Amino acid sequence: MELIKHECGIAMIRLLKPLSYYKEKYGTHLYGLNKLYLIMEKEHNRGQEAAGIGCVKLDMPPGEEYIFRERAQGSDAITRIFANAHEQMETARLEGVKPEFTPFVGEVYMGHLRYSTTGRSGINYVHPFMRRNNWCSRNMLLCGNFNMTNVDEIFNSITATGQHPRIYADTFILLEQLGHALDRENERLFEIHKKEGLTGLDLANAIARDLNVTNMLKRCAPTWDGGYVICGIVGNGDMYAMRDPNGIRPAFYYSNDEIVVVASERPVIQTAFDLSISDVKELQPGDAIVVDRDGSVRLDRILPKGENRKCSFERIYFSRGSDADIYRERKTLGHYLVPQVLKSIDHDIDNTVFSFIPNTAEVAFYGLVEGIEDHLIKSKIRDIQHLSASGNLTDDNIAHILRRRVRREKVAIKDIKLRTFIAEGATRNDLAAHVYDITYGSVRPGDNLVVIDDSIVRGTTLKQSIIRILDRLHPRKLVIVSSSPQVRFPDCYGIDMSRMGEFIAFKAAMALLEERRMRYVIDNVYRKCKEQYSLPKEEIRNYVKEIYASFTDEEISAKIAEMLRPEGIRAEIEIVYQTTGEMHKAIPEHPGDWYFTGDYPTPGGNRLVNHAFINYYEGHASAR
Repeated sequence: MELIKHECGIAMIRLLKPLSYYKEKYGTHLYGLNKLYLIMEKEHNRGQEAAGIGCVKLDMPPGEEYIFRERAQGSDAITRIFANAHEQMETARLEGVKPEFTPFVGEVYMGHLRYSTTGRSGINYVHPFMRRNNWCSRNMLLCGNFNMTNVDEIFNSITATGQHPRIYADTFILLEQLGHALDRENERLFEIHKKEGLTGLDLANAIARDLNVTNMLKRCAPTWDGGYVICGIVGNGDMYAMRDPNGIRPAFYYSNDEIVVVASERPVIQTAFDLSISDVKELQPGDAIVVDRDGSVRLDRILPKGENRKCSFERIYFSRGSDADIYRERKTLGHYLVPQVLKSIDHDIDNTVFSFIPNTAEVAFYGLVEGIEDHLIKSKIRDIQHLSASGNLTDDNIAHILRRRVRREKVAIKDIKLRTFIAEGATRNDLAAHVYDITYGSVRPGDNLVVIDDSIVRGTTLKQSIIRILDRLHPRKLVIVSSSPQVRFPDCYGIDMSRMGEFIAFKAAMALLEERRMRYVIDNVYRKCKEQYSLPKEEIRNYVKEIYASFTDEEISAKIAEMLRPEGIRAEIEIVYQTTGEMHKAIPEHPGDWYFTGDYPTPGGNRLVNHAFINYYEGHASAR
């Protein structure tokens, strides 16, 4: 019901045949660019603040441009960057430029979709980033889906070499760090080939031919703490994509004798190239897929594979539900909620309507309803057996039992886009309360209404609009169900969930501590966080867990329901969350659960959650 900004999306394409091959087989020199566009549109769910593309052309003569980039901001950024690219191509065509010299007609492509996870905005922060140099093998395009928790350490490591980064942000600093490593690799090859007597373009071409980006990655990656997929294209045509050793952020790839493609999600590759699920491979944690300028493809181990901490939220919410495994997992998440939901409605299925908001929760809704149907079937069997035992097994009685159904309805429809930002205060809240239209008559007065969402993180949309809207249907009880557990801790690996005070579960726990005169717990957590503030990240513990330790999940959920209840609501309100145990059963291969448990996969996570609590505590203290 509320938008969580996703991590970013990446796409990379390497054509392995001459451009003339694609013109002859597919009727266009733009085969690679067209596929990049399709993949980015299919990944549009991952980033709607900005987008960018990059292209490198191989074997261009000196004096001819071989690196191209387009970036734009806004929800229509994909349309605009490709329109700009096509405008440049059309201009070149009208001027009689041959396809092999036309902008954006190349062999190596990258694309990026951005959601800001740092609060920074502006075209300078839009990927891909570009490093320029007169040596083609020292140029680089860089993009990624990542957030580093130890930017300060990386910054210090590169300034120690004498570099002077222009901007203190992880992407800028990674570009400088990788660029420095690329320079070292160039210098290594320069010395080797110079001793062989090569000079001029022969020397430059030999360096471009023998460059090994794996050496560059192995030099830099050990300093990185975070969740990431880092993608790069070197000016000589080398391409790489590397995944963090815990597999926090996702990456998939496909290759044949024509093409290599990398993307953040499996189904977008399947759709773009009409592939089966088994054709698309997952890039393993700590590995890099590397395509050399000669088209050879390899998988290199860059860092030792760490503990599997693949992101569970990726499966619950962020990725497209068209992935076969994700679809099954989301249905299972809904199914596992059945016992809690039945308890909430006192097993009164006949007088309960089931629905979902928003559309991203639809798959979990199917799983929930199927589970309720399974329960109802068992109930029908018992009722028929009882009739048989009592001698009342008549056609009418059997028909009465068989007519019982799980009542599923589309109770709310989002069919308008009200621009609530133009209003303020109560007026804005009033507009927000009309974003959804309700389906009048779908709920009988006195019914229970169960509505499932994929996550309840901040709860603002629930309180400001959704609960008010659903209350107009006059349910006796409104049960809001989250297919994910309570989000209690901030993310620091590339998702816009970084501020403690925004989480409704955190607010509820803090309120319970105040109500029960346990303020000392809050003060003790603050003291412990401050005491370890300057420790190395490897020595820091997550003391924020103690905020929740005194309460059961049910107590916090009850407090959340109380806090989200708007004034004037007639229905009884209950909030039901998935348990972490059931979530892990539903999504066994993606156990990363730090949002819910505070068990961060890297040391930098513990440091940042403590910093987030300190900022919250001191901000509230200064306001008192």
